Amino acid sequence: MIGIPVDGAALRTPDSRFEGLPGYAWAPRYRAHGPWRVHYLDEGPREAAVTALCLHGNPSWSYLWRHMIPVFTAAGLRVLAPDLIGFGRSDKPRDEAAHGFDVHRGMLIDFVEQMKLTNVMLVCQDWGGILGLTLPLALPERFTRLLVMNTTLATGTVTEGFRQWRAYANANPDLPVGRLMARGKRDLSAAEAAAYDAPFPDATYKAALRAFPNLVPEGAHAHGAAIAREAAAYWRERWAGESFMAIGLQDPVLGGEAMQSLQATIRGCPPPLALPEAGHFVPEWGAPVARAALAHFKLA
Repeated sequence: MIGIPVDGAALRTPDSRFEGLPGYAWAPRYRAHGPWRVHYLDEGPREAAVTALCLHGNPSWSYLWRHMIPVFTAAGLRVLAPDLIGFGRSDKPRDEAAHGFDVHRGMLIDFVEQMKLTNVMLVCQDWGGILGLTLPLALPERFTRLLVMNTTLATGTVTEGFRQWRAYANANPDLPVGRLMARGKRDLSAAEAAAYDAPFPDATYKAALRAFPNLVPEGAHAHGAAIAREAAAYWRERWAGESFMAIGLQDPVLGGEAMQSLQATIRGCPPPLALPEAGHFVPEWGAPVARAALAHFKLA
């Protein structure tokens, strides 16, 4: 399938790829960030007291939040779920070099500011946390709650498990996204697995997927490590909001040990909700997690 060129430097996935996705009937919305069009969901009342900002990681997209969004909106929250540049319905730069820690962090900061978000509950997993956990450092007055799942602050130290994942990703430039997601959640239907493939008709759309494993900072001076260390200090010393953590214990890279370390970094973070059956992509088990978090925050 031929995509729609964007100034010759990016591709735009045809809308037909997103028709009839199971559990994902929300209207697409778009805004510009530099030369690129960024897609996001905006559900629930605009005047809601609390906004859930749901940030996905690699290689997923806002489809990841389909189990949580109805729980949040039923409780009266507004939900915003952007697709990172290169993912979902957002534009996809062809060049892997177009992707960088600051590029994606800058898009998210701009998104929060341009949407004038306040009283934000940050909901994050994987790269949604690697990037998202640095946002309150720049915009501390806007964030009041945190729901965090299987992620990390990328301060420059990586594990052997991550190195193995990076090697696998680098050896598979046409990453089989749907199969990867189905491997992590065995009851994922074929249609749901196909929905994770929808943004990527072929390998030319997957520059972000190839770039992201190599963007995780390794070493104290790696790009992004310093801001992550500043963010770690913020969460440890300055964070005054409420937190809730859920851990998919079947995650071989960012499971129990990694998340317990993150819990110790987040000031006032209570004991986590442990999910023995869940893997890395915890929002796939998301409805009970969302309900537990809302109960903890007294928003249910």
